[in-house]
Amino acid sequence: MDANPTMKAVVFERYGGPEVLSLREVPVIVPARGEIRVKVHVTTVNRTDTATMRAHPFFARAMTGLIRPNMPVLGLDFAGEVDALGEGVSSFSVGDRVFGLSPDRFGAHAEYVCVPADGAIAKLPQQLSYSEAVVGEGAWYANGTTKLLSEGQRCLIYGASGAIGTAAVQLAKANGAEVVAVVGTRHLDLPQSLGADRVINYETEDFTDIGETFDVVFDAVGWTSYFKCRKLLKQTGIYSATDLGPLWSNIILGCVYGLTGSGRVRIPFPEDAPAFIRHLADLMAQGKFRGVFDKSYRLEHVVDAFQYVETGQKTGIVRINIC
Repeated sequence: MDANPTMKAVVFERYGGPEVLSLREVPVIVPARGEIRVKVHVTTVNRTDTATMRAHPFFARAMTGLIRPNMPVLGLDFAGEVDALGEGVSSFSVGDRVFGLSPDRFGAHAEYVCVPADGAIAKLPQQLSYSEAVVGEGAWYANGTTKLLSEGQRCLIYGASGAIGTAAVQLAKANGAEVVAVVGTRHLDLPQSLGADRVINYETEDFTDIGETFDVVFDAVGWTSYFKCRKLLKQTGIYSATDLGPLWSNIILGCVYGLTGSGRVRIPFPEDAPAFIRHLADLMAQGKFRGVFDKSYRLEHVVDAFQYVETGQKTGIVRINIC
């Protein structure tokens, strides 16, 4: 190896739109004790990346850097090959095919990423390619809601065509729930192919006026509100959303209902990424979960990928091919 090896990485040093991103040669990262280095084959651009790039909402800067970003390379999802082991690592070997998330430090928009060996990483099911395995971010966020469901319960998922929504349909079904998916005309076949019991076209039917109630109503895109959906809820039903809602109503109501102990309105915060990624690997190995993918870009076209994701029109996951 060269005395001063470098790698390609997409770097951002200030908050803003996709124009703040630049592809650079930077020093190759070295795994610390307890870490593994992964040669990244495929990563993604997702809503978490775009929100972090823009520091939205503003209070997120408390975690990502008040004035400028403290994580210069974005990218949560990765799939690739173990390239090097830090001291003390015995659970992986060089050459292992792996996938996972880097939720604490990002860094997957690069040729190499270092992650804790006991972190959100798992060996890739044998039948899957790297391109099929970058599914963690949307599924992790969806799991914050679908984990509330159990056998025989009913769930309505609004926006069941994005990365979170398509994952939510499959995770809810894996938990034994009945799923009603709400999408637009061009996506009517997609939720049913993922296991949804029924599909509603929001362009031709008011999904809030179907005269049914649910244990969980999940807005996977952040375009509705509790007030619009509350008549869909059973007496003990939960409204869950992935965004703050109009005038921050979801987070305000979440706090109010949280103080009363009912938890009727929630913005689910994803938890325990390591355990979830291992669970997801099991589901994929059993054929109970698959990724839904939209466009793919090369690393040098990452700005185009961010611009496309920010249109809000993607179906499932947008991939970045690195290796």
